[in-house]
Amino acid sequence: MTIADKKIDSPILRLIGEEADKLQLDCYVIGGWVRDLILHRESNDIDIVVIKQSTPSAGSLSDTPLKTADSTAPLRSGIGILLAEAVAKRLGKHAHLSVFRTYGTAQVKQHDIELEFVGARKESYQHDSRNPIVEDGTLEEDQNRRDFTINALAICLNKDRYGELIDPFGGIKDMNEGTIRTPLDPDITFSDDPLRMMRAIRFACQLGFYLDPKTFDAIERNRERIQIITRERIDDELNKIMLSRRPSVGWLLLDKTGLLPLIFPELAALKGIDTKEGRGHKDVFLHTLQVVDNISMKSDKLWLRWAALLHDIGKPKTKAWDTTAGWTFRNHNYVGAKMIPHIFKAMKLPQNEKMEYVRKLVDLHMRPINLIEDTVTDSAVRRLLFEAGDDIEDLMLLCDADITSRNEAKVQRFHKNYQLVRQKMVELEERDRIRNFQPPVRGEEIMALLNLPPCSTVGELKNAIKEAILDGIIPNDYNEAKEYLFSLAKERGLL
Repeated sequence: MTIADKKIDSPILRLIGEEADKLQLDCYVIGGWVRDLILHRESNDIDIVVIKQSTPSAGSLSDTPLKTADSTAPLRSGIGILLAEAVAKRLGKHAHLSVFRTYGTAQVKQHDIELEFVGARKESYQHDSRNPIVEDGTLEEDQNRRDFTINALAICLNKDRYGELIDPFGGIKDMNEGTIRTPLDPDITFSDDPLRMMRAIRFACQLGFYLDPKTFDAIERNRERIQIITRERIDDELNKIMLSRRPSVGWLLLDKTGLLPLIFPELAALKGIDTKEGRGHKDVFLHTLQVVDNISMKSDKLWLRWAALLHDIGKPKTKAWDTTAGWTFRNHNYVGAKMIPHIFKAMKLPQNEKMEYVRKLVDLHMRPINLIEDTVTDSAVRRLLFEAGDDIEDLMLLCDADITSRNEAKVQRFHKNYQLVRQKMVELEERDRIRNFQPPVRGEEIMALLNLPPCSTVGELKNAIKEAILDGIIPNDYNEAKEYLFSLAKERGLL
């Protein structure tokens, strides 16, 4: 079978094939780029696998062993570097070559295209590690080591076979049917490299595919093996799930395969419904996934999506039964916000402003709905603007996404009320400039005006000015704030 596609008939792929023919090497574009080509998805990362021709001419470069700088032993799969060097030379000054001799690989970058070159290889694994023992191999052995059939497709770039598709495992059929399936025994595939279980779920989520039943069952059987994978590699897959069109698909598969409690026990704890005296509460886990999908339809911000995933994370710790109110989760936003640093540290997520952003949104996500219930006062809106700062729009998006009731009238009422809060915010911000404001009279000036040394009184006066502005007692104006300072000083006997 030959692929007839304008992307295959590209100058750079033709050039790679020409250089391979000169070196008497067989070369193939393989893996994700081929998959995305057939699925009509954009991809600029191109993997090239290189193989010695079975009958090269005497003295050809493909017969010449490469050696490392500090060893006389032939370098594993060095033919990939040979081809990369030839391609980079042919592309000229606009190409950047990076060689990784220890691994026998090389990368050529030209503008937004990245070409990865490596010799064909076969792999074997030890039980306590996902790092394979790698040896030179054939194209068939290289395809055997691929994680899924849709990633095992190869297209020849040599002139006499240009565009020929090699599909030994039915990857095209699986793509047509929307199936994620391993080329070989899935138990061996996942036991050898447990990260592939996460990748299977991530691809199902990204591509809208489903897991082949044997593949699904093998993930369930081998789920405990995920514990040999580093948190950083797991996080990378989770972030890709979070950035997909419907992240809930990935999280539901993580749950159904039994991986979720192993990689994110706090999220798994949201599952289930308790009933007492005939009264139950909604399944917080399913509600959370709906909120994540809702936010994903409005924003592609990764950490806003994480805030949506974690907004109710404090509910299991705060769940209580009240004979009058039924099930309650009082202060779950505050408890959840306190949990965020621990969760981020345990999951090796960023310990920086991204964590603080998520913590802030989790903490504040109940405030707008409380404004609705208590009627919208200027003071309450000012305080929300002040505390949310530049993240106020993201907070309101989260609050809108948090409306998952099946009662359409209730949903419309909440959306309408949130619009009233937004309008109030716009009006107050235009008038009072509250967002990210600092009290107009600074601490140094307070000390100078009142002849005070550095002390707690200075901080108390500065805070009193801030509170007066937020409560609407005085406007956010320097002269008004200064006059208010003098009145406070007189009351305290400082003047």
